[in-house]
Amino acid sequence: MALFSRRHALGLGIGALSAAGLRAAPAVADNGAEMHGMSVFGDLKYPADFKIFDYVNPKAPKGGAFSMIPSTRAYNQSFFTFSSFNAFILKGEGAKGMEMTFDSLMARAGDEPDAMYGLAARSVSISPDKLTYRFTMRPEARFHDGSKLTAQDVAFSLNTLKEKGHPLIVVQLRDFVKAEAPDDGTVIVTFAPNRARDVPLYVAGLPIFSKAYYANRQFDESTLEVPLGSGPYMVGKFEVNRYVEYNRLKDWWAADLPVNRGSYNFDTVRYEFYRDRDVAFEGFTGKNYLFREEFTSRVWATRYDFPAIKDGRVKRETLPDETPSGGQGWFINTRLDKFKDPRVREALIYAFDFEWTNKTIMYDAYARSVSPFQNSDMVAGGLPSPEELKLLEPFRGQVPDEVFGEPFVPPVSDGSGQDRALLRKATQLLNDAGCVVKDGKRRLPNGDPLTIEFLLDEPTFQPHHASFIKNLKPLGIDANIRQIDAVQYRARVEAFDFEVTTQRISMSATPGDSLRPYFSSQAATTKGSYNLAGVANPAIDALIEKAIAAETRADLTFACRALDRVFRAGRYWVPQWYSNKHRVAYWDQFGHPEKPAKYAGVGAPENWWYDAAKAAKLEQAK
Repeated sequence: MALFSRRHALGLGIGALSAAGLRAAPAVADNGAEMHGMSVFGDLKYPADFKIFDYVNPKAPKGGAFSMIPSTRAYNQSFFTFSSFNAFILKGEGAKGMEMTFDSLMARAGDEPDAMYGLAARSVSISPDKLTYRFTMRPEARFHDGSKLTAQDVAFSLNTLKEKGHPLIVVQLRDFVKAEAPDDGTVIVTFAPNRARDVPLYVAGLPIFSKAYYANRQFDESTLEVPLGSGPYMVGKFEVNRYVEYNRLKDWWAADLPVNRGSYNFDTVRYEFYRDRDVAFEGFTGKNYLFREEFTSRVWATRYDFPAIKDGRVKRETLPDETPSGGQGWFINTRLDKFKDPRVREALIYAFDFEWTNKTIMYDAYARSVSPFQNSDMVAGGLPSPEELKLLEPFRGQVPDEVFGEPFVPPVSDGSGQDRALLRKATQLLNDAGCVVKDGKRRLPNGDPLTIEFLLDEPTFQPHHASFIKNLKPLGIDANIRQIDAVQYRARVEAFDFEVTTQRISMSATPGDSLRPYFSSQAATTKGSYNLAGVANPAIDALIEKAIAAETRADLTFACRALDRVFRAGRYWVPQWYSNKHRVAYWDQFGHPEKPAKYAGVGAPENWWYDAAKAAKLEQAK
């Protein structure tokens, strides 16, 4: 699950991507000089006088409408519903798209791994110890009601999010100490010693709220009152659980800034919500919404043959995805006694026949995931390098010996759907763990039957689960699927009230403090965190800190590879699959850049535009 648009935070993830060729301008100087942007390792592609990002169309027309179903989410958002316009707290189901209604101090560049340039802040200066960041505000910044957006609003927002924001925000702000506004034009942000490297970037991408607006309102309450924003869009028409529209501000104060030119082109952006993906697909064929990114290979291979495809009214494209894909899999809740033994968890890995599933259910559209750092050079491979060994040696005897050898890779089956050799291996692992078969049932060492409930919130993955469950049966394991609605699902997952569930770990281009919500011991006990498996490993905690402290991309890569080895040795998940392509379909009334920005996904709707000529032709073709 990718997160917010390029304007906002770096996201919760990792990637190891070269910064070669991105040295056109120095980033923030350590002597306190004012600079127009910042990045993790001191590289910026764009100089102070840049006019526009290279990947957008400076002549993109404004107008028209864009509609879609959510394909990314963050914090309390859901793919299937919404009940609140507060998308930055734990309560409620936040409306997808609310991130477009707020400005932030700085905005991301979609063609650089982690660079940010001035938005509400004109510039930033950094103290020599890198613990104090001084942002200079743009005096022209305004909220939607015309009131001035000041440093006071920024300080209020950051301090409030640290105290009352969604737990994932709170975790990532651990090294953020405070924000102060000595005057309306200056924000001073203080960080803790040994702070995570990416925390300043995360802070610079957080939404700015109006201090005056919240003077007589509770920030941490779910609400359908539309909050006062300052971004390119504001909430328009909506119907709870069904749709929400955002209307472009024609007089948006920041429209002509270099970070925004050529972007936010549609007059209306609309999100449609469906509880069922099959119904959602039918909605697309009926032109109830106009753009769809397809995540189900079966649908992509078999159902895009409706009349509008055949006569060209709907276009299909496959766009490259060069970003780290993260890791998707069945995450096993190790907080439960039945899953404490890693041999039990490994047996589940041997029971899943990916090759059969990919061939039979997914039309050979995917490759097997092996790592949460998939599709990046942070995936561990072969024997540890000397740099990795240096990081791992302090934990010899505390982590499995395999950490110092070849990393664990899921087995390759014979593709039969029930590979007997792999099931024999799973049987041996269970027996070694003291889980023997008695009266035809696999039993835990305490005599209780070993059963598994797979938790789902929609039916798309049912066929994949069915084949997995079929293979668990010969092992004596009774497993079932429990499908519940999206609201119940989120509540149960946030409370870690599940046995096994599917999760995708989304990765950004540069790791740091964003590792903690997924892998740290702190996150394992933090309600609402992404550490679904309950990973609580001192070695992983220490390696997270090494990654955070890395001074170069090379050091960062080695630290993440070492972390990858320890994570994979823990057998916390049953790895599923990934793709390095975006599959998109849309009614042919849009234009988009020839090639999407490397780190900005498909760039829709931010960098697409309405093509009036195409739309007219589409109308004539009815």
